[in-house]
Amino acid sequence: MASMALLCSAPSVVNCRNLEVNYLTYLDSPVGRLSLYSDGEALTGIYMESRKPPLNALPGGQIAVLKSAAGQLKEYFAGARRDFDLAVTLHGTAFQQKVWEQLKKIPYGETLSYGQLAMRIGQPTASRAVGLANGRNPVSIVIPCHRVIGADGSLTGYGGGIQRKEWLLEHERNMAR
Repeated sequence: MASMALLCSAPSVVNCRNLEVNYLTYLDSPVGRLSLYSDGEALTGIYMESRKPPLNALPGGQIAVLKSAAGQLKEYFAGARRDFDLAVTLHGTAFQQKVWEQLKKIPYGETLSYGQLAMRIGQPTASRAVGLANGRNPVSIVIPCHRVIGADGSLTGYGGGIQRKEWLLEHERNMAR
């Protein structure tokens, strides 16, 4: 039981109720090293910052969805891909799921404000909550949380850092021309 407590207290993408196995691989990209996670069937996370891998993370370089995700991300960074075709599993509240679903609908090379996103989910006064849900998006780039900006057009909050957000937006604007 002590090992279970240790596992469940570790910061990770582990689902402690089911003790899911996580597969992990890395991809070097123009925005730094990306950590790609999978449950073996779907992509469950893409993280830009160094993150301590879950205790149960297994090497995932040969997992089909991770190989596909790495390939599609390389195409995205090369300017050859605008949309992703990957199985993705997102764990979050109903509100977060609603926000993340709307993020997928923001076109490549375009942006929305947090307020506009709140209106799209039918909760026009929930821009702060939308910002929090946006920040909890576990699958950055594929679920394009970087496309959400401040009401005044400023680049605000991004889990991977403002410089990366700026790079991603500029990359998409350049490729969309």
